[in-house]
Amino acid sequence: MLELKNITYRVSSPDGGQTILNDISLTIPDHKLVVFTGPNGGGKTTLAKVIMGLVTPTSGQIFYNGEDITDLGITERARRGISYGFQQPPRFKGITVRALLTIASGNESLSKDQCCRYLTQVGLCANDYLDREVDVSLSGGEVKRIEIATLLARGSSMMIFDEPEAGIDLWSFARLTETFEQIHQTRTATMIIISHQERIISLADEIIVVGGGELRHRGTTEEIFPLIMADTLGSCPVLSR
Repeated sequence: MLELKNITYRVSSPDGGQTILNDISLTIPDHKLVVFTGPNGGGKTTLAKVIMGLVTPTSGQIFYNGEDITDLGITERARRGISYGFQQPPRFKGITVRALLTIASGNESLSKDQCCRYLTQVGLCANDYLDREVDVSLSGGEVKRIEIATLLARGSSMMIFDEPEAGIDLWSFARLTETFEQIHQTRTATMIIISHQERIISLADEIIVVGGGELRHRGTTEEIFPLIMADTLGSCPVLSR
């Protein structure tokens, strides 16, 4: 279980300072699929980066499985099962997909069959990809699915994805949503996905609307999704509450 207590994040600015996250408290149970959504610049990505340790909060505490991880770095959090998928996954010229999966798993003797299992889960054929380099020759959708495969190889118990739909084609997006749904059905990991896409939002156990650095609203898909979709031209009724 993930628990955030009174998380605040402020940055310096020419005007003296800006509050990006304002006293956020949040609990996410194990094995749930939660979507963070809301207006651009509202604090969604910063909140996700705080969970991963990419951003250090100005104040507040973070607990994971009962342990205070507030002062732990990225590596220590990764060892505890927390992982992060970027909007634009890094590419590694000279590193093959198989090598990347081996590094992620921590198992130097990772077999081809094991690699195949991880790649199959994200809709890729091991024979087509194991010996390919993770470089510019791969499409955005391919790189994102390979990134998810590395998270599976890592055995991550919490997976965070920042706008996974960004920069990929419709076919790849459709396959990604299927992958997220399949992972969720196994109930082996908690998933936090930052997204504005209806198809991803509809998969969520819970939607959390983040705006102005605060949690504006949260609830089940049935409760929140119709409110978000009800007004796409004017002000969002969820955010105005």
